[in-house]
Amino acid sequence: MFRVLIVGAGPTGALLANALRQELQQKVTIVMWDKSRGTGGRMSTSRSPDDSSCIADLGAQYLTVTPEYASKHSRYYKDLLEAGLIHSLSGKIEGIKGKYFNPETKNYVTPKGISSIVKHFIKKSGASLQVDHHLSRVDVEEESVGKPKLSVSAATASQTDSGYDAVVLTMPVPQILKQQGFTQQCLEKDSGLFEDLKAVQYSSRFALGLFYPPGVTIDVPYVGKYVDGNPCIRWVSVDNEKRGVDGKTHGPSVVVHTSVPFGIKHIDMAKSDVQPIIMNHLNDVIPNLPEPSSIKCVGWRYSQVSKPLAGAPGHVTIAEHPSYLLLAAGDGFSHSNFDGCIASAESALARLLEFHKKTSQL
Repeated sequence: MFRVLIVGAGPTGALLANALRQELQQKVTIVMWDKSRGTGGRMSTSRSPDDSSCIADLGAQYLTVTPEYASKHSRYYKDLLEAGLIHSLSGKIEGIKGKYFNPETKNYVTPKGISSIVKHFIKKSGASLQVDHHLSRVDVEEESVGKPKLSVSAATASQTDSGYDAVVLTMPVPQILKQQGFTQQCLEKDSGLFEDLKAVQYSSRFALGLFYPPGVTIDVPYVGKYVDGNPCIRWVSVDNEKRGVDGKTHGPSVVVHTSVPFGIKHIDMAKSDVQPIIMNHLNDVIPNLPEPSSIKCVGWRYSQVSKPLAGAPGHVTIAEHPSYLLLAAGDGFSHSNFDGCIASAESALARLLEFHKKTSQL
């Protein structure tokens, strides 16, 4: 049985797990680790502590699909449409610019929250999901039959698992560079790859989710707005209305994203200190906003890829042996949106299938 560990239960990891299952069916065992308590990564959805039906997307806001990718990745969007997990954005977005003005570009929202996309593909994959597993190192372990396999250790769970034919790291590139053990050894030997990975850059930002009880009205003429001229805030949305959900039944939610310059400047500041600053600026953007029942603040150190790996190859091979394969993938190896995650997953899949075919013939 071909055993694969995918580290990171975000969009790339979920898409890869699903594609791997479709290709190899019952010939593969798929395990997923994520350091968080849930799935989604930067496509995560948060819930009000007072009402679990009141949700807010604090990471990715909606899917923007160009005509090229609508055709190239049509089967993924068809799957999500048929599952009822996405539908066209119908509300007004103020301040939208550039390529998003293309009338042929499609914008999709997620009525059940953006994390529902990730959960959908993980469920279809049948992968064994292990949350609260923060990978600290990958190592090579000799088996009794003489074929070395990969073992992994989780710092958070104090757990070691072994016997993997392939491990795929899908976390942000700076987190890959912090890995110890065999990963670190391989990157130290390949200085060119190490320097290329160090050159990958991400933007940083904070996000706030404001949760309200049912019946509260957020009186603004839009479902989302790109804010110009504010030193702190770049995006605000009435999240439930953006997703096409009535706030009278589940309670409305408001999402705020800071600008990248603000995020970079303050990313190391405690969230409890940043939140009042953002709320103060929010009052300038939406005066007289009702008092929320609760607020959640998230700091996205690796929010979006601003500079992917040179050549955007989709994945890289960190180590290959006749009996094991160590890969890195994610939008840092392609580009920063859902289509970038699809491209990376497909690239890593092709490499895994090539390796599986080769090893199954030994």
